[in-house]
Amino acid sequence: MKNRAILKAFLLLILLSTAVVSAQAPERPPRPGGRGVYGDWDLKVEFDEWDMDVILSFSRDEEGALTADWISFWGVNRLRDVKFEDGKLSFLQVVQFRDDEFRSTFSGTIEDDELKGVLSGERGDSDVRGKRSRRASRAEGHWQLQYKIGERDIASVLMIRTDKDGDLVGEWKAEQAPVESDVSGLNYQRGTLTFKRKSKMNDRSWESDFEGTIDRQTGLLSGVLKSERGEVRVEGKRLGEPLIGAWDLDITMDERQFKQRLRVHPDLSALYGTLPVEKVEMKDDKVTFKAEWEFGDRTFEMAFEGKLTEEKLTGEITTSRGTQKVEGKKIVPTFRRRS
Repeated sequence: MKNRAILKAFLLLILLSTAVVSAQAPERPPRPGGRGVYGDWDLKVEFDEWDMDVILSFSRDEEGALTADWISFWGVNRLRDVKFEDGKLSFLQVVQFRDDEFRSTFSGTIEDDELKGVLSGERGDSDVRGKRSRRASRAEGHWQLQYKIGERDIASVLMIRTDKDGDLVGEWKAEQAPVESDVSGLNYQRGTLTFKRKSKMNDRSWESDFEGTIDRQTGLLSGVLKSERGEVRVEGKRLGEPLIGAWDLDITMDERQFKQRLRVHPDLSALYGTLPVEKVEMKDDKVTFKAEWEFGDRTFEMAFEGKLTEEKLTGEITTSRGTQKVEGKKIVPTFRRRS
């Protein structure tokens, strides 16, 4: 193992030079025996006493064969010779840096949603450990609701998130009437959302039950709120719906190109590679976000400005090193997991 200072200097050189990772088509791997590996995995890769964050993302190609992407701060690398059988995982990682090529092989296991193994290359062995990423429920997010009470049009916001125990919790806020609401018993299964709502306005209180569906194609919520006062039809849409999901980004700077992954969560927080983004803003077709990070004793900042049209995201990223042009396309998953 090379010493820590040399390794950090090498990684900083990659950062400052915008590394171009190998994206050559992998050799055709055999069809995997199960679905347990598919999805994203949050990894820590140990370099001496320093850990690097990596997302390992498994999917299928059009013929159903297993593929994998190694996603880090520096870009997306399509792995080669990916094999997963009987809980054992292996792959080849090839990184192209200018005229030099760096190869590493991984050998490890996946058991009980935990991944561990060793990444071996010219610079020695690195321990790799990780767990399956939490997949957000389709019900999560900020839902803008519209419904009628008599002849009055009412607007409310239903905020749904997952707590630390993995349970859905919600908050209902009326935008006009001074109504206090408590949401409980949230459940989402196979496209159906149900919950109970207790409401209070002045000295009046009442209870209601909601049952509705979330359309997989449009992302729209529709359902009925039932109480002793009758039934109310509710329609809703999630804030930022067109942005939510994973995006493959092609980034160009100084005639050099590399790939990156942007994943926008239902609450409109995001990951740019492995870099956390607190909030993605969307107004009409304009999209912006900012992020900052530390490397050693230095702080770096980035800002994205662009627009979203027909599931394409285009714009520019600005950093202290200059401007990078961005063209992004939304990823359509080739596998599905039930919420």
